[in-house]
Amino acid sequence: MADAGAPVRVKVIDKGTALDAGNAFAGGETDLAVVRADTGDLSSARTVVVMAYAVTLLAVPPGSSIDTMDALKGKTVGVIGATVNQPLVAAIVKAYDLDRAKVSFKDILPKDTAQALQARQLQALLVVMPISEKYLGMLRDVFPRSAKLRPGLVPIELAGAIAASAGAYESYDLPKGTLRGSPAIPDEDLTTLRVPFYLVANKKLGETVVAALAKSMMDVRRDLVGEYPLLAQIAPASADKDAYIPIHPGAAAYFDGEQQSFLDKYADKLFYLSMILGFVASALAALWKFMMKDSGVAEDRPLTRLFRLTEEINAANSEAELADAEWKIDEILKLELEKYSRGEAEAAEYAALGLATQRLERLISQRRAGLGGRARAAI
Repeated sequence: MADAGAPVRVKVIDKGTALDAGNAFAGGETDLAVVRADTGDLSSARTVVVMAYAVTLLAVPPGSSIDTMDALKGKTVGVIGATVNQPLVAAIVKAYDLDRAKVSFKDILPKDTAQALQARQLQALLVVMPISEKYLGMLRDVFPRSAKLRPGLVPIELAGAIAASAGAYESYDLPKGTLRGSPAIPDEDLTTLRVPFYLVANKKLGETVVAALAKSMMDVRRDLVGEYPLLAQIAPASADKDAYIPIHPGAAAYFDGEQQSFLDKYADKLFYLSMILGFVASALAALWKFMMKDSGVAEDRPLTRLFRLTEEINAANSEAELADAEWKIDEILKLELEKYSRGEAEAAEYAALGLATQRLERLISQRRAGLGGRARAAI
């Protein structure tokens, strides 16, 4: 991913087993994990991709007469990885009522398996593994090679019913000749169970990050599948609503081709933000223009000239002086009205002039009343 310039980086923490990886994820230790669908608390998990499938193989040694689940009655089955496979074994036991058939399951280490089979301490071996040449070769090596006798595989015919009741599992038809080609083992397609391994992300992880991760995983798969054939199993997770582990919305968006770019995601917000900023900028510009308009000759501005008339009106001592003030007001308004009609004056400024004029007219009326009272007192 780093070599390909992927936009995300991962720090890998080796937990040894899928069970321990699932527990670390459930405990909040990691944001991502490769987990087996039937292990751990995955309530906070959302799938990114399917990493691989592990297929259940119930193998019997060469010459064994066991060819069905019923034939296991009273037998001992070795289980490699019994701890992680406990839920799977429990599902099989329940489906076939193997407790009543007195079938016992024994934990066995891979290194001890061949000897236990040869000593007949085990009559069958249950393994859950990816179908790749590496793991198939390991299983072949457990059994002695014989030209006349060959190991066998027991079908799990109730795989569909088990998968229906335990959502972590899927029914699977193992292709003819998977374990060995000549003679073919199995000699026809064989029904069994498989369990997926998922790359999961915490459901709180951002959609953009997970979408980028899903894309990176698919790109890396394409680049490395020749060197690591197991990576061919990497596939999109199910987007079905009833999927055992729901797909992460970011991964779903990527696989559906609905991943949004930054502009797609925030286009509406940017549009409205630009409108608001444009309005604010226009308002500030108008205010600045109003405040700074003719700033070099502020004394000649209409509002300033009207304000100066306040002093003249208050100081007027005769009707002639008040009449002169009214004439000046009329001249100012006449000039501004002409400018407004030509579009050279703004409505807000003209409205302000109207308010100022009303104020001056009240002052003139008050001053005129005052002058009339003085005249009567003099008489």
